[in-house]
Amino acid sequence: MSQRRVATRSRTTKETSIEISIDLDGTGGGEVSTGLPFYDHMLSQVGKHGGFDLDIRARGDLHIDSHHTVEDVAIALGEAFREALGDKSGVRRFASGFFPLDEALCEIAVDLSGRPFVVWNVPIPECLPLGDPPFDPQLAEHAVSSFATAAGITLHVGLKHGRNVHHIVECVFKGLGRCLRDAVRIEGGGVPSTKGVL
Repeated sequence: MSQRRVATRSRTTKETSIEISIDLDGTGGGEVSTGLPFYDHMLSQVGKHGGFDLDIRARGDLHIDSHHTVEDVAIALGEAFREALGDKSGVRRFASGFFPLDEALCEIAVDLSGRPFVVWNVPIPECLPLGDPPFDPQLAEHAVSSFATAAGITLHVGLKHGRNVHHIVECVFKGLGRCLRDAVRIEGGGVPSTKGVL
């Protein structure tokens, strides 16, 4: 590989201020700080299991709720991911798998298609928000969907088993990282599409 696949993204609104950098050919390192410790933990799972160097710094209106921060970070991360991919020459493109975390098991499939589409079939049991400041676990779907849409990927996520909400959400983020790692792997030449472009 002649060039590192890296990108940075800044996003500033009246609700959030975000700085992100990503290296798709990293070692799974970096630091994540969004003001939401549980969300930090989930995003760090994507970086670690994706093998990406991921740095995220975000400040948001958490005194209102966590929604704006969760959404804007996911959008900015998706944009950075898409930019880092470049023209996708040589990438594996597709990846899928089953990912367990104790009693929870999720199935994830990814296509770096350039066509954003998300199927989410992950029922989240009712529970109290996680962490302090609180992260509403119902926002996991919005975070993953916002990322996939901004990244321009097709993503299917399904829960096969699970009772513990922390385990359910974490196995989704870990599995997403692992699938992205496999999908961005360089294993050939040229763009993997009969169209010649993704």
